[in-house]
Amino acid sequence: MDVITQFVQRNAEFAQHGFHEELKIIPTLKTLILGCVDPRVDPMDILKLEPGEAAIIRNVGGRVNPSLFETMKILSTVSKAGGVEVGKDWNLVVLQHTQCGINGCYHNAPELLAPYMGVPLEQLDTLAITDPYKAVAIDVAALRAHPVLGKNFTISGLVYDVTTGLIETIVPPEA
Repeated sequence: MDVITQFVQRNAEFAQHGFHEELKIIPTLKTLILGCVDPRVDPMDILKLEPGEAAIIRNVGGRVNPSLFETMKILSTVSKAGGVEVGKDWNLVVLQHTQCGINGCYHNAPELLAPYMGVPLEQLDTLAITDPYKAVAIDVAALRAHPVLGKNFTISGLVYDVTTGLIETIVPPEA
């Protein structure tokens, strides 16, 4: 059976037994999570989130980069059109993890990684690509320094250990 057929079958089961018609576009916990695309690190699973509790943005490494800021601008506009201002009294959680595949890009193709991160190649080392504990602190600091996001969100940073299944708070929540 091909993967699309599997997805269609699984979706039919979801529509019948797991679909929540009452869900709203605004997450009930007023929380946005920035995480990595790595399938081992799905915030819905590792944080035991219920449908509709948080909005999740995923990219390579769960890193703050120029495209994240563009996404946040668009998200702000979408939410305002829906009658809610995203940011006021909201949480923004940066969730990175150990053994991230971004390390391979750093070691094998840094010339691809630097533009993705929005820095010149010679500044890539300042982003602690291979150390999620330092990287999450760097990214939280960048978000807190942002003129709009830093004023409107309570921002924190977590690291998930893929060998233990546990998260650690590296940067506690702060408005």
